[in-house]
Amino acid sequence: MSTADRIARGLFGIYLAVFFVYLFAPLGIMAAATFNESRFPTVTPWQGTTLQWFNALWRDTGMWQALWTSVVVAFFVVLLALPVGTAAALLLTSLHMRARGFLYAVMVSPLLTPGVVIGISTLVLWRQLGVGGGVFLIVLAQSSFIICYVMLMVAARLQRFDRTQEEAAIGLGASKFMVFRRVLLPFLRPALAAAAFLAVLQSIENYNTTLFVRGFDTPLTVFIATKVRTGLTPAVNALALIMIGITITGAIAYEVVRRRSRSAG
Repeated sequence: MSTADRIARGLFGIYLAVFFVYLFAPLGIMAAATFNESRFPTVTPWQGTTLQWFNALWRDTGMWQALWTSVVVAFFVVLLALPVGTAAALLLTSLHMRARGFLYAVMVSPLLTPGVVIGISTLVLWRQLGVGGGVFLIVLAQSSFIICYVMLMVAARLQRFDRTQEEAAIGLGASKFMVFRRVLLPFLRPALAAAAFLAVLQSIENYNTTLFVRGFDTPLTVFIATKVRTGLTPAVNALALIMIGITITGAIAYEVVRRRSRSAG
C-alpha cells in the first residue's frame, strides 16, 4: 500500500470518527443527564448519580398523557397516509413521462411547504366547516405531508417491479384485485413497512404543524416545548432514554430475525 493510500485511509478514518462523535455525542450527553441529581437536564456540574428521574417520569401523568396522544395521532396518520400514499405512487408510476412530471411536482409540494403554513391553513379551512382543533385536525394536517414520504418510498420500490408479472397473472385468469393482493402487495411489503415506520417517526417528532391544530390536546412535542418554558426536568431525558432503548432493541431484534430467515431460506 502506497503512502498516499495510507494517508487517504487515515483521513477517512478520522472523518468517520468525527462524524459518529458529532452524531452520537448529544445522545450520550442526554442519556448521562438522566442520572445526574441536578434538577436541570445537564451533566455539569455533576451533583451525584441517581435514578430519581425515572420515578419522576413514572409519576408525571401529564407526560404520559402527551405520549399517549402522540401514539394515537401516529396510529391514525399511518392508517391514512399508507393507503393514500400507496395509491398516489401507483397512479404516478402508471402515467406517461410528461404527465408524471407535473403530477410529481404537485404531489411533493407539501414537503416544500413550511409546517407553519400547513398548520394554519388546515385550521382555517376546517374552522370554516365548524371543526375545531384536536386529534382529528392533527391527523389531517400531519398526513398532508407524511403522505408524500409514503408515496416516494413506494414509488422507489415500484421502479424495480417487473410489470410482466401482472400481465402473466391476468393472462392466467386473475382479477386486478387478486393481482394487487397476491403479486404487487407482497412485493411492496418492505417499502410499506419502512414507510409506516417513517410515518410514525415524522408524526411523533412534528411540532410546527401540530402546534396550530392541536386545540386542547397536547402531543409530546408540544408538551416538552411547554416544559422548556415553564421548567424542564431530566424526567424528559428518562423518557427519551427509554424510547432510544426500545428503538435499538427493536432494530437488533429485526436484524436477528432477518438473518435467521435468510439463512433458513
